[in-house]
Amino acid sequence: QVQLVESGGGLVQAGGSLRLSCAASGSIVSIITMGWYRQAPGKQRELVAAASSGGSTNYADSVKGRFTISRDHAKNTVYLEMNSLKPEDTAVYYCNADLISFMGLSRRDYWGQGTQVTVSS
Repeated sequence: QVQLVESGGGLVQAGGSLRLSCAASGSIVSIITMGWYRQAPGKQRELVAAASSGGSTNYADSVKGRFTISRDHAKNTVYLEMNSLKPEDTAVYYCNADLISFMGLSRRDYWGQGTQVTVSS
């Protein structure tokens, strides 16, 4: 079994900051990519940021310069530092991990349960 547990969401005023954390645990062989997606009401889930095991990162254009993703490989944890938050950043944020587990040495995506981020104007 593999679990992703998120923390750090909440309510913040526009211009404020939040830090999200996501820890992966269980029968993990290797994590290829960890990232964050978000889904606002009535919209599709979209990629916010991702970080590969090799150190490369990828950001949505809407968050470049404001959000920073980082990983602690020893702890199988990914962080999302969100600064200069805007009301349009309001969404449920989901942690994602593309990993290989001991269950048949299979590779697949895993998802966290989601954490709400609300930015008031």
